[in-house]
Amino acid sequence: MSKRALFIEHDYVSLGGPVWRAFEKRGYEIERFLIVPKDKFYEPNVVVEFPDFNKFDVIVPMGAPYGAYEDARIGNWLLPEIEKLRNAHNAGIPILGICFGGQVMARALGGSVARSPKAELGWYEIESDDPSLISKGPWFEYHWDRWQNPPGAIEIARSSIATQAFVMGRTLGLQFHPEIDPEVLEEWLAMDGGCAEVESEGVDVEELRARTKAEAAGSEVRADDLVEKFLTRVANSQIVSA
Repeated sequence: MSKRALFIEHDYVSLGGPVWRAFEKRGYEIERFLIVPKDKFYEPNVVVEFPDFNKFDVIVPMGAPYGAYEDARIGNWLLPEIEKLRNAHNAGIPILGICFGGQVMARALGGSVARSPKAELGWYEIESDDPSLISKGPWFEYHWDRWQNPPGAIEIARSSIATQAFVMGRTLGLQFHPEIDPEVLEEWLAMDGGCAEVESEGVDVEELRARTKAEAAGSEVRADDLVEKFLTRVANSQIVSA
C-alpha cells in the first residue's frame, strides 16, 4: 500500500517541482488540494471542505500570495486550516510547511506572523545550525512576511531578515522554497502581476530566470536531500504537542 502525501495548495500556481519528485521517488502518492481557484484569486475568502488529514502519512502546506495573519481577508479557510494542522501535528502526522505553509505552522503551534521589514526575493545562502538537515543553499526566497518561532520550537536556520527553518516535534517549517525550478518560476511570473511584483523589489526578471535555470540541477539535489532528511529524521521524531 502506497503512502499518501497531502499537498495543500493555497493558490492555483503551487506546483511542487523537485519536492513532488522527491516524495514520489520514495513511494508517496501525492494528493493535491486546491483552496483558492484561479477565478477567486481576487476574492480569496472562500469556504472549503478540507479532506480528513488523519488519512495522510504526510501533510505539505504550500506557499500563498496572502498573509498568514490576514484573518479578515482569508479567515474562512485560514482559521479552519490552522486548527486542523494543529490537530494533525498533535496527532503525530509529519508536516512540512513551505513559506506561507511554514508561517501557518508557526502560528498554529503558538508563534506569530507579521510583515517583514523588507522582502527576500531571489537566491540566497542562509545560516544553518544543522547543515545535515538544512543546508546553507542557495535557496529560493519569495516572501514579504516572517514568523516568530512557536514556544518549544528549535530554530534551525535564519537569514538577516527572517527565521528560515524551525523544527517542533514532527513539523518542519521552511521560509524558503525548495520546490522551485524553472517551470515553477514561470508559473509564478505568469500569475497576474507576477513580473511587476518581482521588479518592484528591484529584481531583474531575466536575471532571475537565468539564475534559476543555472541553479536547477543543484536545487533538485538539495530539495531531494531535504525531503529525505525530513522523512528519516523529523517525521520519526518524538511528538511535541502545541
